[in-house]
Amino acid sequence: MGPEAMPLIAVIVLALAGGRAFSAVLRRRAASLVDASVSLAPADAAVRSDAPESWLRRWLMLAGYRSQQAPATFLLTQSLAVAVGAAMSWAITRSGLVQWMMEAVTLIPGSVGEMFAAVAGLAPWIVLLLAGSLPVLRVRSQRRQRVAAIEEDLPLALDLFATLAEAGLGFDSALTRIVESQPGRRPLSEEFTFYQREMLAGVPRGQALRQLARRIDVTSVTVFVSALVQAEQIGSSLAETLRHQADDMRDRRRMRALLLAQALPVKLVFPLIVCFLPGIFVATLGPALHQMIKIADTILRNYR
Repeated sequence: MGPEAMPLIAVIVLALAGGRAFSAVLRRRAASLVDASVSLAPADAAVRSDAPESWLRRWLMLAGYRSQQAPATFLLTQSLAVAVGAAMSWAITRSGLVQWMMEAVTLIPGSVGEMFAAVAGLAPWIVLLLAGSLPVLRVRSQRRQRVAAIEEDLPLALDLFATLAEAGLGFDSALTRIVESQPGRRPLSEEFTFYQREMLAGVPRGQALRQLARRIDVTSVTVFVSALVQAEQIGSSLAETLRHQADDMRDRRRMRALLLAQALPVKLVFPLIVCFLPGIFVATLGPALHQMIKIADTILRNYR
């Protein structure tokens, strides 16, 4: 497939993505009209979060994008990124930059130049792929930052939970104190606040806790919620359960730090090989290679 077909392919991809975004907007508009006509109560709205949802909405929800227009906005952004990537690819192809790069790398002796020439010929497609993947990479990065923030705040929250519970406070009162002590808009504090709103709306505690674990979808939070639900079902001590969870979280955090420290030498092998070995080879073998090249050049000239 030649570079001339790239604009046509980009237009087709943009049309498909735009049609998908338009249909998503229509579905969202219809859903909002239905919700307005039914006029759900707060408790029904909280229970409605258990309804089946698309994988795109759940993926964006786990990254923190929870507005009704989030899927349509993502699809429109993806379409715009693909269009920009297609325009950049077309500009690179029409400017002759690809041909110049292929001619430049073919001057490298051996088969290395041919390999780099093939890579240079794929430059427009690489630009299109990178530009089109920017929205996806942004959502993935936001999800990683959210998980890191939750895992950072959870051990301290569990210690505070255990301390307040041992002091005689109930779970809801301790949760209120923890939410008030959280600095700024942290993801874990926002999820706890949403849990409190569900409780005020009349959702049972077990169901609200399960929805909390489902919204966050982090292993540590899931284990914590499972322990709370089990303690509530069997009637065990909440303070003892929270203390066990806090100690277990502290041990897991220590083990994770030890694993990261043990993996550090293995991760340093590749940078050391890439950065230091070429310099060592040039410093030690460079003069010998230079002498060998001079001798080979003299022999070839005498032979000719």
